[in-house]
Amino acid sequence: MEPTENTALKEHDGPKSSSPGRMSRTQLFTLISIGSVNFGSMICYSILGPFFPNLALQKGASQTVIGLIFGCYALCNFVGSLLMGKYIVQIGAKFMLVSGLFVSGGCTIMFGFLDRAPSGTVFIALCFIVRSIDAIGFAAAATSSVALASKVFPNNVATVLGSLEMFTGLGLILGPPLGGWLYQAYGYELPFLVLGCILLLMVPFNIIVMPSCTAEPSENSFLQLLKVPKVLLICFFMFSLSSGLGFLDTTLSLFAIEKFGLTPGYVGLLFLGFSLPYALIAPALGFFADKYPATRSWFMILGGLLTGLGFCFLGPAPFLHITSQLWLLIFMLCVIGFGLGAGFMPCLPEIISAAYEQGFEDGLSTLGMVSGLFGACWSVGIFYGPMMGGFLTQQLTFVWAATIQGGLSGLATTLLGIYYLYASFKKHSVAQSGRARLVPWCYTPDPTNPDAQTELIMGTCQATMDPAVM
Repeated sequence: MEPTENTALKEHDGPKSSSPGRMSRTQLFTLISIGSVNFGSMICYSILGPFFPNLALQKGASQTVIGLIFGCYALCNFVGSLLMGKYIVQIGAKFMLVSGLFVSGGCTIMFGFLDRAPSGTVFIALCFIVRSIDAIGFAAAATSSVALASKVFPNNVATVLGSLEMFTGLGLILGPPLGGWLYQAYGYELPFLVLGCILLLMVPFNIIVMPSCTAEPSENSFLQLLKVPKVLLICFFMFSLSSGLGFLDTTLSLFAIEKFGLTPGYVGLLFLGFSLPYALIAPALGFFADKYPATRSWFMILGGLLTGLGFCFLGPAPFLHITSQLWLLIFMLCVIGFGLGAGFMPCLPEIISAAYEQGFEDGLSTLGMVSGLFGACWSVGIFYGPMMGGFLTQQLTFVWAATIQGGLSGLATTLLGIYYLYASFKKHSVAQSGRARLVPWCYTPDPTNPDAQTELIMGTCQATMDPAVM
């Protein structure tokens, strides 16, 4: 097969590699393609932080409006993820990915020209419009990429997701410093033009290398998926993790500057404290989650507990009576990053397995719904975290706000842990009751034939007779 040939994956066909330890060409191209999508999308998403708020203030936007401009991206991404996940089969996964990239790249370029818009209402309205359309394009690309990865790597979903999170983390790490450097050297427009063009260049690349995937629409719905208790609890768990990231986006820098007198440059390095451990640990944890599926629940509980404890010690919490120190803040950020990686990686394969256990069809339609729900939960947390974090910090203090955020992670982890304990106890009870009904061997004499005996072996009663009598 030539590298430029598009391979169509049918509904129940999976790519077969030439050997168990090697990826097929289709799998390799898919991994490269989706990795480039994650990296490009995340770097475009994260470049706004260093310089856009200052421009928006000059254009007449208030701090509240600036927060809403950032928040509308997550809200529209939530709606877009659900819609794209529902209609991925009708639209086509590959078309959804490349069209999402095209829309997101175009909106990124358009955002670079908003500095020329009139100040006041016109500027604010254009920011909302362009940012919202960009979020829908990103939702299309992200939803289809996760669904395609799950389809092409059906037995290694967590491993592949963990590997792709390296590209996501790299984009989030490089976005702010790269955007800040381009803005400082060349002005407002160039960062958006450069990164937007990079996204547009990925469109023909993905048209060439990304395999097509044909499937039939499913009659299942998001409501049916959310009726599964395990899925609902995992969604709440993912929400608690992503809201923690959003919380740090809006509160960490102000706390570090006020408490420790750090400059904005050093504050930017603080964010590496949780993004680097997350990006580095995700592939290894994803591999273990796939190779040993029984460890997924343990990873999720461990990750949730570490995240909750990390937020409680981030301030630290006032009732702990521990003095806030910079080394403790950095160490807790690393703990949070590790906890996010451990808790987040097993979520997608766990939801997929729960859907199949409930009778959902094994195909792209179900994977699209799961990936859409996955992205929607993440987006709700990203929307809730900055809003509630800013409110709690303003009404209380950062240390209390971080403690409450840690309590949210602890609550979600506790509920999920109780469910897994109950499911394990129920499974063990069923197994024990099943074994209690089985008698390994019994002997019942036949009064009419002393040479005959009745045996019950593995639950099946059968008569064994002396051949001489038969």
